[in-house]
Amino acid sequence: MLHDISSTAALPETGLTDTGNQRGWRDRSLPAEERARLLTAELTLEEKAAQLGSVWLTDSADDFAPKLEGGPGADADPFEGGLGQLTRVFGTEPVTVAEGVRRLRELQERVVAGNRLGIPAIAHEECLTGLAAYGATAFPTPLAWAATFDEELVRQMAEAIGSDMRALGIHQGLAPVVDVVKDYRWGRVEETLGEDPYVVSQLGAAYVAGLESTGIISTLKHFAGYAASRGARNHGPVSMGAREFADTVLPPFEAALRQGGARSVMTSYTDIDGVPSSSNRHLLTTLLRDRWGFEGTVVADYWAVPFLSAMHHVAVDTADAGRLALRAGVDVELPQTAAYGELPRLIREGVVDERDLDRSVQRHLRHKFEAGLFDDAPPVPVDAENVDLDSSHNRKISARIAEESVVLLRDEDALELLSSETIAVLGPAADQFRSLVGCYAFPNHVLSKHPGHDLGIKIPTMLTAIREEFGADRVRFEAGGEITSADSDAVSAAVALARDSDVAVVVVGDIAGLFGDGTSGEGCDATDLRLPGGQDTLVTAVLDTGVPTILVVLSGRPYALGAYGKARAIVQAFFPGADGAAAVAGVLSGRVPATGRLPVQIPRHPYASTTYLQPALGLWNPGITALDNTPLYPFGFGLTRGAITYETITAAATLSTDGSLDAAVTIRNDGDDTVEVVQLYAAFPSAPVVRPAVQLIGYARIPIGSGESRTVSFHVDAARLAVTGEYGALGVDPGPLHLIAGPSAAEAAVAAEVTIVGERRLLTERALRTPWSIGAPSS
Repeated sequence: MLHDISSTAALPETGLTDTGNQRGWRDRSLPAEERARLLTAELTLEEKAAQLGSVWLTDSADDFAPKLEGGPGADADPFEGGLGQLTRVFGTEPVTVAEGVRRLRELQERVVAGNRLGIPAIAHEECLTGLAAYGATAFPTPLAWAATFDEELVRQMAEAIGSDMRALGIHQGLAPVVDVVKDYRWGRVEETLGEDPYVVSQLGAAYVAGLESTGIISTLKHFAGYAASRGARNHGPVSMGAREFADTVLPPFEAALRQGGARSVMTSYTDIDGVPSSSNRHLLTTLLRDRWGFEGTVVADYWAVPFLSAMHHVAVDTADAGRLALRAGVDVELPQTAAYGELPRLIREGVVDERDLDRSVQRHLRHKFEAGLFDDAPPVPVDAENVDLDSSHNRKISARIAEESVVLLRDEDALELLSSETIAVLGPAADQFRSLVGCYAFPNHVLSKHPGHDLGIKIPTMLTAIREEFGADRVRFEAGGEITSADSDAVSAAVALARDSDVAVVVVGDIAGLFGDGTSGEGCDATDLRLPGGQDTLVTAVLDTGVPTILVVLSGRPYALGAYGKARAIVQAFFPGADGAAAVAGVLSGRVPATGRLPVQIPRHPYASTTYLQPALGLWNPGITALDNTPLYPFGFGLTRGAITYETITAAATLSTDGSLDAAVTIRNDGDDTVEVVQLYAAFPSAPVVRPAVQLIGYARIPIGSGESRTVSFHVDAARLAVTGEYGALGVDPGPLHLIAGPSAAEAAVAAEVTIVGERRLLTERALRTPWSIGAPSS
């Protein structure tokens, strides 16, 4: 638990000391960068090192991240000489807003009192699905955001989250995750924005822009390749060629920096071809700073610096790990100071260059100046106790994201069956709140360690929502077992209830947790893509009754659903948040229009964990392999109440390697009013290097009324088609190009043939976005 600081001796009032008031770094007319340089020059070696350290006042750190015991300075006063960051004052225990604010104020006072220049600390928190704090709104997971394809809505959510954080006195948020999914078995799929680099780029940049607009420092995770670990194992090594790494893994980070304006990047736990990210100078300095021009801070994932010695074995001890990390470009050690406290000694011994230390200190102090920590306002706002972390504004955004994220996969008139007399709600996820929110939502992330504690917010379950949507008197319930285990008696009871009902709604999926305390989440990697526990047995047994059955999947990853062909309807929701159950129930009743699209494929078979970005030989090739990885439902798929026809696509016949063209896609809706996600893909019949069979290069989420036609025009710069070539250079190659538009990656509804002409054009900067515009509707 958090150490009790209420009995601390009298502390000075919050604010800076008078020492050095006339010095240049106090001059508010100077740029933050210059003030940081001047302040750095005032600091001793020990004071500089302290500005790169952090403290986490908890006895339960290993509940949240792999913990490193001890380390240099473990018993020292963490506030003596200054401090860089305070770790998760709100996000470690179930403390009320008032309690958290009191603790943060007292800690900042201790930080200020502990150093001669009165420098406060940056306070950081997790904010992946909303602020990870007691009583804060648990928004849908990023995989659910991705299913909306709605950048503006994601930006609004991040702005709401950031506003709450800023009002509490928090300065930095550890989000978003812009890793690109490579294997669905990986436990943290739920935290990502899916498997397509362009979707991850655009929605990730939207989140960053929203968070940064409030003054919160957005921290990109995890740089880089974390989601591409060998065997889908958490922390596993990454074995990937440089070209694929450059074209698949890196673009979302570049977009979040250049488009979104992220000011911080977090290192990955993994190694890339044998070089750990936290000691990878090429990645953190040559690429990130020299090539991309990044001027913010690089922070280490929790204990990633000492892991260079303890896990990767590339450093002889913790101090040596600090040497490697600082040289590579890691500016701040989180969540506690284990290695960077040794930097002054290493500098005096001539092992570490003080200029490296100064650079990192200046970067971090610049953030402190930008946060206003050296101005008249106290580090924690005076009215912070009054912040409502679960406001109606938050819940409205949460509900809208949930509604837009629900994906209707199959509908054989089954949704109308719910007007029948009796409804059997079955399945272990039906009455389980942990099947609705992700592993970084506070009720799962922290309260799972405090059994019996109230959730702090309302999270209605699917059972509650279905009763409210259809009438409690019509609904009966049997769990049919647990999510993590099989129970034949419970299955029998569920089957009996199904036989005695007009329609069955079977709700299955995951519970989110950490390091095995769940079936999805950090450290909860899966052996294959079968539904966890005995849920496959339950679904199969209910389907075998012949009772019309609707399958609802609440999960953090896609599961193989190919064996459930008897289901009359299938609905997929990726941890849709505290308001997710009402959204799913609304889709079932028709009150909420289904508009969600898959940001990952739904596999047909449990062994098929490959994403859609496959070249020809990565697809099913009968006669070459017996393993069929054709998805049951492809990337981008989702049914709506509309009846959309893709009528035409028009584009110029040629495209210069240094030019651009407009691809106009016309669609018509002969069904109900709806929202269509128009998707534009590129295919290369021949190219200098192997390319995916199809790859998304643009999308547009547009409303279209019944009987209307609409034309979306995508402006395609040739640079958007660039690829890293055989010798590592990014460029646009001449040759044939097919531009394909349709409702998913597997449906080439309309296509245009284009020839790219000219010499190979080398690029120094990647084109990151395909702008689009939409014409007025016509009938």
